[in-house]
Amino acid sequence: MKYSPHDYQTYAIRFIEEHPVAAVLLDMGMGKSSITLTAIEDLIFDSFEISKVLIIAPLRVARHTWPEEIEKWDHLKGLRYSMAVGTAAERMAALRADADIYIINRENVPWLIQDSGLPFDYDMVVIDELSSFKSWQSKRFRALMKMRPKVKRIVGLTGTPSSNGFMDLFAEFKLLDMGERLGKFIGWYRNAFFRPDRMNGPVVYSYKLLPGADQKIYDRISDITISMKNTDHLKMPELISVSEKVYLDDAERDKYQTMMNELVLQLPGKEITAANAAALSGKLLQMANGAMYTDDGEVVRIHDRKLDALEDLIEAANGKPVLVAYWYKHDLKRIEERLTNRGIPFERMDSDSSIIRWNKGEIPVALIHPASAGHGLNLQQGGNTLIWFGLTWSLELYQQTVARLWRQGQQSGTVVVQHIITAGTIDERVMKALQDKDRTQSALIEAVKAEIGGAYGKGRL
Repeated sequence: MKYSPHDYQTYAIRFIEEHPVAAVLLDMGMGKSSITLTAIEDLIFDSFEISKVLIIAPLRVARHTWPEEIEKWDHLKGLRYSMAVGTAAERMAALRADADIYIINRENVPWLIQDSGLPFDYDMVVIDELSSFKSWQSKRFRALMKMRPKVKRIVGLTGTPSSNGFMDLFAEFKLLDMGERLGKFIGWYRNAFFRPDRMNGPVVYSYKLLPGADQKIYDRISDITISMKNTDHLKMPELISVSEKVYLDDAERDKYQTMMNELVLQLPGKEITAANAAALSGKLLQMANGAMYTDDGEVVRIHDRKLDALEDLIEAANGKPVLVAYWYKHDLKRIEERLTNRGIPFERMDSDSSIIRWNKGEIPVALIHPASAGHGLNLQQGGNTLIWFGLTWSLELYQQTVARLWRQGQQSGTVVVQHIITAGTIDERVMKALQDKDRTQSALIEAVKAEIGGAYGKGRL
């Protein structure tokens, strides 16, 4: 297929070519892969600046998205690639193959650097979903950081750079510029831009930005960063986000309130405890969904309100395919039981064949878990309706899952995202938290947004 880039894509390609260190923050569906591959092709065959590239990506994206993009576009046919996924033997064979691009999943970065025994001689490293390196304590971050001085070109790609706030940016940008802009140590970064927020004696649980610190951070990273929103540059389908509320009866409400207030819920023969706020949050989310795990791992059913609402929403779709996002295993089991009892065909979205069948319109109801299928999958051909049975605190996983349908190439003019919310429960707090985090992230995106045709060439970015 002939590649005819949009103006913003041409801009981003040039930015990568002209900046040895580049943070490319593009919304989902804007073609990060094709942009990066085009820049790689130019750097290898036109300017001869590089000869060996390592692409690090989530597993499914490494296995499917990047190879498919290389094979899709005519101008990339000359690029030789090798996929270093699978068993250790398969990865070794792939890394020893003669290629221009080597693609590996992010979980195997420590293995590549510490255990493979192969030289780390890549001219360029591309990190797809840079946000997955946001923990400066993770094994993958520490391993890659050791090799960073050997790499002369590096590109970080993500649409969600600060899904949990500005603290995420430290590790991401240290990996890119080795600490030049936001500091080499997390302590310096915290002291420079944050102050302790929630504390218990000397123990600090959270930090809050100092006044004006957000703009200072923007200014420090702006020279190596470009950011764009899909709604600014693409004709996106309309996104409709709605909530379907369900209501607990008095007995169910009493159980929920007991757990929330006392952290202990007594049931006949069972005891469920929540030792801390995080555990309590999980318990309350489970209760809002309709069931929860006991301390010994058994499942206790609380209500079927969300199952009833899900059944109604599927019926209202009138045969149109719907994607259903769940979070807990007991949610999946209960959903499958309900759909089976009602004779509604469904399939788990957990294999390559299921993805193909969905995009062909052959799956009426597809069940998807955001953590395993949130990044990189193109599901827009199979339908335009997403139902959230259970919510997640993770803005990144939330946005990435929505973007499986709400993206360029969506056949429908409208994408509908429906949230089943249990009224008066933690569900409502999660929705608000996702919206609040989105404002933080949107501020970052807006602060370094590329002005096509204006900023370029004027030294602004």
